[in-house]
Amino acid sequence: QVQLVESGGGLVRAGGSLRLSCAASGISLSDRTVDWYRQAPGNQRELVATIANTGGTNYADSVKGRFTISRDNAKNTVYLQMNSLKPEDTAVYSCRAWPVWGQGTQVTVSS
Repeated sequence: QVQLVESGGGLVRAGGSLRLSCAASGISLSDRTVDWYRQAPGNQRELVATIANTGGTNYADSVKGRFTISRDNAKNTVYLQMNSLKPEDTAVYSCRAWPVWGQGTQVTVSS
């Protein structure tokens, strides 16, 4: 019954924006740390953003100032707002509420 489902990925031009959603069922995200990871073909999986159960946030240097992680506890959902997207942001993005992973959503940024 425990499940994380990502949505909001797609194809966007460089400089554009997307908002990813991580919707949970079977667990409450309000008392958990939630992470967003990404992995591009041939690359290592990279931690891009974290929101703690206390509300504190952390970002990878590569996305700092462009991405914002947030949560809506009433919807049991965590978001990743991605602005000023670059081709190097192209990857499969997955959310994690330890130890549960979502299935991932593809983000493709064209130059």
